[in-house]
Amino acid sequence: MARLSDIIEEFIKEMIEEMDGAIEIQRNELANYFKCVPSQINYVIDTRFTSEKGYYVESRRGGGGHIKIRRINFSNPSSYLMHIINSLGEHITQQSAEVFIRNFVDYGIITEREAALLVAATSDKALSSIPVNFRDGTRASILKNMLVSLIV
Repeated sequence: MARLSDIIEEFIKEMIEEMDGAIEIQRNELANYFKCVPSQINYVIDTRFTSEKGYYVESRRGGGGHIKIRRINFSNPSSYLMHIINSLGEHITQQSAEVFIRNFVDYGIITEREAALLVAATSDKALSSIPVNFRDGTRASILKNMLVSLIV
């Protein structure tokens, strides 16, 4: 039997598909529909609808908590890469970088060869001469610069 989180995720994905890639929902209404607490809805959105998984989420507190979820358009690789570059932040772990890179390959944004180069350049091994507390910042900078070079 599927877990409630999986069911909620599928429900939201179906809504997004039916609404051509973007929805606005109310946290409390969705929680009432699934007979769960609003924090369960927050958990699903926070873990399953992230930018690294191809979604843009805008949340407003109060009044039941409106949430806008938009699927990022992968048909335009340049705009997708710009979205990722702008959402990366100042630090990224090796594991998170590899998740982004794997998604780029899965969505047809980059080739396996380009992915291998990105992984190699952002690995802890490549950054071994940099003090540990500076690696994630350096990795984010390297990844952003390499992604900018891929934008056509």
